Parts: sequence; structure tokens; C-alpha cells
Amino acid sequence: MSEDKTDNRPDALIDYEQAIDYWTSIPATVDGVLGGYGESTSVPKADVVGSLTFLRKLKTRMIPEEGQRKIGVDIGAGIGRVTRDMLHKVCDVVDLVEPVEPFVKQMEFELQELKSQGKIGEIYPIGMQDWIPEKGKYWVIWCQWCVGHLPDEEFIKFLIRCKEGLQKNGTIIIKENNAPLDDVYDDEDSSITRSNVNFQKVFKKVGLKLISTDLQKGLPKELFKVRMYALKPEEEEA
Repeated sequence: MSEDKTDNRPDALIDYEQAIDYWTSIPATVDGVLGGYGESTSVPKADVVGSLTFLRKLKTRMIPEEGQRKIGVDIGAGIGRVTRDMLHKVCDVVDLVEPVEPFVKQMEFELQELKSQGKIGEIYPIGMQDWIPEKGKYWVIWCQWCVGHLPDEEFIKFLIRCKEGLQKNGTIIIKENNAPLDDVYDDEDSSITRSNVNFQKVFKKVGLKLISTDLQKGLPKELFKVRMYALKPEEEEA
């Protein structure tokens, strides 16, 4: 990483190796990837309902070009929960990006049935910072609870690559925790929680237009608010 550790910005503290070590130590289960808010809680179901409701509102803004397949990619896919429970329902096929080896192994188990149905494409066992999408491939690029592991500089580079990876009329969805005011660093998993204002500053820097945003409903009050952002290249929205 190029970030100077003397920098007082929260994102300068992010360390990829520390993050990988943390997540490798976590059980490869829904409860593990959701920080204890697994199947015994309302969180997984509320999350899926919120995502599908948000996508339904965007239906007329996400019509693929004639002849294009609805190809999605699940970024920071964990054990494949988002693809298994939600993303495959709206996509023809889904690729997945996940750097944590135990999660990738569990993902392959979790998605066996969907793979046999032809719904699973490529699995990339690498980090977001190293992922280079095929140009013009994706109808939707779905990033959920993962971009907090990218420092601002790398987040900007990642989003620029994502723009290039979109089909015409493709959409980037970011679903992440929101800090109330300033960005907050979490030393446990070496990530930051960005404020809504700072997310939107980054989107503007890379030429992404926010076409819709909504808060996730039904989550425990002790958690950060979770916001969904739908983004398209400004040049397409002009």
C-alpha cells in the first residue's frame, strides 16, 4: 500500500493484510460474515428484501440493451450469500470476487446448485484492488459491505475500473454502512465506515451520477445505518 501511516485520515490506516487475516479467522458462515447477525436474527431476510425493493424501483432505469444478457458481479462476495439469496434472482449469470480463501471454498459449496443451473460464472479469488473487469461486460456491479476495505485512492481507482466494466445502461450498486459525520476506522477488521457525504464526494470525483439512494429498513438500532446507492456514468446520464 502507498498510503502514509502518519496521515491522520482514517482511510490511511487501512491494511489489506490485517483485513485478510481477520476475515480468515472468522467462521465461513452467514453468522460469521454478518458479524453475529446470522440466520437466527432478522438481518439476512431484511437485507434481501431491502435490496430487491431497491432494485424494483430502478427497473425502468436498468433495461439492458437489446441482445445483452443481465450479467452481474458480486464484489466482496464472502461465502456467496448475496448471490445465493438475491442477486441470482435478478441476473442471468453472476460472477463473484472474494479474496478470503476459506470463504471462496465455502462459496463453491453454497452455490453448487446455482452453478449446475448455469447461474454462476467466474469466481475471482482476489481483492477488489486487484480486480480488473472485462470492459462492457456487466449489467450490474454489486458491492455490499466491502468497499470500506479500500482507502479513498484505491476506492476511486476501483470505481473507475467498474465504470469501464459496465454494459451500456449498466449500474453500479453500493450498499454500505454510513457513519453519521466523519469516517470511522475499525481496527478489528482494518476498514472504515464512510459518511454519506464522503461517499458522494468520491462518486462525483470519478464521474458517477447518483440516480437513486435509499436506507435499508429493518436492521437493529445499534448498528450503523445502511444506505444503498445506484450509480451510472455521468456521460450516459447527461
